Amino acid sequence: MRLLLYVRGPPYREDMPPGLPLPAWLNRVGVFDLETTGVDVSTDRVVTAYVGVLDERGRQVAARSWLADPGMPIPAGATAVHGISTEQARREGRAAHEVVAEVTAALRSLFDQGVPVVAYNASYDFSLLASEAARHGLEPLTDPSPVIDPLVIDKAYDRFRRGRRTLEVVATHYAVPLESAHEASADAIAAGRVAQALARQYDLPETPAELHTHQIGWARSQAASLTEYFVSIGRLDPDASLDGTWPVRSTEAPVG
Repeated sequence: MRLLLYVRGPPYREDMPPGLPLPAWLNRVGVFDLETTGVDVSTDRVVTAYVGVLDERGRQVAARSWLADPGMPIPAGATAVHGISTEQARREGRAAHEVVAEVTAALRSLFDQGVPVVAYNASYDFSLLASEAARHGLEPLTDPSPVIDPLVIDKAYDRFRRGRRTLEVVATHYAVPLESAHEASADAIAAGRVAQALARQYDLPETPAELHTHQIGWARSQAASLTEYFVSIGRLDPDASLDGTWPVRSTEAPVG
């Protein structure tokens, strides 16, 4: 099932930055982002979603956006981030099970075509989507592949750079424009362009499958390192650990 509306947008930039040539498998790349009711991948819900495709110049050539009624109040803190209120979601949003089904189908279609999908902090978006699918009795994407996560890649290749690694900060570091941050389409497109910028700067593995496999190990190591740091500053108990499972975290079956 192909659910993407094909569009042709303006070029991201006419003159691409100098660096390594873009790997052929990044000439057509999917991009994906969710905005949600909160940060718990087991219990929070999808509010907005975007799935698109970028070409080798970072131009949007296919796109589909969704607004869902999550079936629960959207906390004020979440509304402050993405701008969608409970009232707007109830008035304009579609049934959550329909949105989750269509987003999952759109992503599955890209993977079936062999198109890698970029998601920044992918283990959050894919885990929450999988929990939502299970909640609505849908077949979840339990092992999506190949996934490209610019957050994991940036940490692996520039491990000792100081500062935060939010999408806004990392996009600025790689000279990728990001307008309307925390709007699903803007974040997804910027993440795709950051992935392409990383590929032009660093010698990534030859295939997306190899890169996917590397990211599984990198994410696990990064979680272990962050756990050690959090324990050292008293933010975590000594016997606690952060889940480094990637791209879909281990979650308990969602309820309600």
